[in-house]
Amino acid sequence: MRGSLFRILKREERKSKEKEEKEIHKGPPKTIGLIIDGPNILRKEFGIKLENIKEALEKIGNIRVAKVVLNQYAPQGLIEAVVNQGFEPIIVAGDTDVRIAIEAMELIYNSDIEVIGLATRDADFLPIINEGKRKGKETVVIGVEPGFSVALQNAADYVIRMEGKSEENEDYEE
Repeated sequence: MRGSLFRILKREERKSKEKEEKEIHKGPPKTIGLIIDGPNILRKEFGIKLENIKEALEKIGNIRVAKVVLNQYAPQGLIEAVVNQGFEPIIVAGDTDVRIAIEAMELIYNSDIEVIGLATRDADFLPIINEGKRKGKETVVIGVEPGFSVALQNAADYVIRMEGKSEENEDYEE
């Protein structure tokens, strides 16, 4: 039996799960734009799966844009998995951080997107979260320990902590 592989925390609320679920589902579904920092999140040692990220975000709204930024060393199997999950792979020859920032800024200035989701552990993206909030977007950071930036978590409206591979979660490996 598989348990929950993530937790969603709304920053200004530390309520019971029941009240938090009501808050998250209030009103019409929100439109989400998601950017995943592939080299930072989709590592074998974490065992994070794209379908689990999608499942977590669907509790907040509907994903309208979903992109995974990968470097040129990404294995073909990973690229195929990204496509099979309905995400758009973006392969970058240079620094992935620059491309992630560009993609995130496009979402921030897209009037059809209400929520900016950023899957990374990297504090370098704090200005992206701040700019999204400044432009009236709700922000979500998705990450995993170790190394999930506390500053990033404190700045975002929602934090989704993914559960990586562990002994208690052996059925997670497929």
